[in-house]
Amino acid sequence: MEKIKDTESIGQLSESIRNVRSEISKVIIGQDEIIQQLIITLFARGHCLLIGVPGLAKTLLIRTLARAFDLKFSRIQFTPDLMPGDITGTEIIEDNISTGQKQFRFVKGPVFANIVLADEINRTPPKTQAALLEAMQEHDVTAAGTTYKLDEPFFVLATQNPIEQEGTYPLPEAQLDRFMFNVWLDYPSKDEETEIVKSTTVENDPVINQVLTAGEIIDFQGLVRRVPVADNLVDFAVNLARSTRPGNGSVDFIKNFLSYGAGPRASQYLILGAKAKAAIDGRFTPDIDDVRAVASPVLRHRIVTNFNAEAENVSATEIIARLLEKI
Repeated sequence: MEKIKDTESIGQLSESIRNVRSEISKVIIGQDEIIQQLIITLFARGHCLLIGVPGLAKTLLIRTLARAFDLKFSRIQFTPDLMPGDITGTEIIEDNISTGQKQFRFVKGPVFANIVLADEINRTPPKTQAALLEAMQEHDVTAAGTTYKLDEPFFVLATQNPIEQEGTYPLPEAQLDRFMFNVWLDYPSKDEETEIVKSTTVENDPVINQVLTAGEIIDFQGLVRRVPVADNLVDFAVNLARSTRPGNGSVDFIKNFLSYGAGPRASQYLILGAKAKAAIDGRFTPDIDDVRAVASPVLRHRIVTNFNAEAENVSATEIIARLLEKI
């Protein structure tokens, strides 16, 4: 009975995602692959790091996604003077009207939302970055010895500007590893940019219909976890992740261009991403092409290039593409 129910649910998930993409297209022109990767991350219970220059509608995209999913959206603009309490919340002293005594009350910060946009996360010092990353990992916030659970589903999308690196605090590799996907948002095509200009320079306020509730998303997240995976696919994902590690029987160009490879979390996210992609597409089990489709966003921020790669202008994305051809 469970298998029959899951089969029906996968069909419902696929239909719902088609409706979500239709709603998002009312506001966002193009960026189909980016939207798919964000949806995969959400249903795999992951978090996403989005890299893109200013003006590519990153905030608008995430806000529209939250509206289509009937989720609470919160945007945090990271600045050098942002403190951890500005994110998680803080305790204030207030008068108890009934007793006349003073008491502490915890005021929840913007992290208490379903979708949190951490705008330019590398603009704030490590102490404040760590407060958000802890909430991402634990799905709760602790203040004065009391633990407050975050609302589910909980999805953090952090953005970074690839230019203007002066005065920034780059996330270290251990913290980058907390993000399931690293997504690069590129410029739109000429036709897409023309359509963007036409649709945004007139009076236009499209209505975004809510497709999925928070409870339904949680159910579908559980469904993704139950999607069966063949042993040979797990072996492929593990071998792919292990092949990025120099000195681990890797191919020559890996040894030449990388200082460190991806850890076991990469193998986990390769499979979870493949599961989510298959379910969203209406398929009951993933295949090797699904793992290949999520390999770049899973691996590109988990491998550390060395001086040789920098000298020869070889990027992490190119190394992953060459590795996929080799495997």
